[in-house]
Amino acid sequence: MKGRKLFLAWLSSCRLAATAWLFCVLMSMVIFWLYGLPGEALCYLLCLCVTGSALLAGIGFVRFRRKHRVLVQMEQGILVDPENLPEADSLIEEDYLHLVHRLVWEKRQDQAKADGALADRMAYYTLWVHQIKTPIAAMDLLLQAGQGKTTEMEIELQKITQYVDMVLQYLRLDSDSRDLVLRACSLDDVVRQTVRKYAKVFILKKIRLMVEDTGQIVLSDEKWLAFLLEQLLSNALKYTSSGGTISLYWEGDGTLVLRDSGIGIASEDLPRVFDKGFTGQNGRMDKKASGIGLYLCRRVADLLGHTLTIASQQGKGTQVRIGLQRPRFEVE
Repeated sequence: MKGRKLFLAWLSSCRLAATAWLFCVLMSMVIFWLYGLPGEALCYLLCLCVTGSALLAGIGFVRFRRKHRVLVQMEQGILVDPENLPEADSLIEEDYLHLVHRLVWEKRQDQAKADGALADRMAYYTLWVHQIKTPIAAMDLLLQAGQGKTTEMEIELQKITQYVDMVLQYLRLDSDSRDLVLRACSLDDVVRQTVRKYAKVFILKKIRLMVEDTGQIVLSDEKWLAFLLEQLLSNALKYTSSGGTISLYWEGDGTLVLRDSGIGIASEDLPRVFDKGFTGQNGRMDKKASGIGLYLCRRVADLLGHTLTIASQQGKGTQVRIGLQRPRFEVE
């Protein structure tokens, strides 16, 4: 800002004080005239007032110009550190400083969240790329081995499809448009649709499936609910040995139960099974475990307003309970 414009801006900021000063001077002149006081005394008073006011005005203008230059430099250098701001001279300026501090703090929080989300995505995509290579390599080996491997190839292809669905749903969970439509849907239809996808895996691993018709109509999003059941069923199949059993049944308290006779989960791992990236003892045994599946299940359950709990005993299987009562959402 040029000198003349800056001086006018300073005068504008001091107009109230200048008006009050002129009023006091005029009142002093009127009082001196009414009382018939000597003109020399009035001139002496005016000189003192003008000299003192000029000195204070000069100091005020220098401080005003210094603040302006600091703020301009910060703007040009895109500096957001509030510690570099000039000190406040009034309560209003102090309020503005507090506001700036608050805005900067909020910006840093948002930036930290964005950086964390980006790091999480990069870690997941890196892991996903390594995961997707495994079924592709397995299919390549099956093709090289010749005929008679159709079922195994279909299962590996299904794994690829599952991993692709996982990454797509992972992206949608953090996007503004989640395509969520809550409506009444048949739970039996969703269960049958899910079980049908894994029929060949059940046959190949010789795992017995026990499904009871629920006859329930639940309020949910059919697509997201199917994804939730697919992840849970896939997890049960992964950790259930040949000859084992997986059961799906309804409990009267509005809960769908998925029970397997697999290897179970260590008691010390149970509190963290829904944490992102946590694999526990089972994950250390299965080198390809990502620790993302159950994390996505919890996110989807929260999105739908359902509850999700796991009970397990190592060596005796796992029981997953999905609370499908009327969804309850927190009001923000």
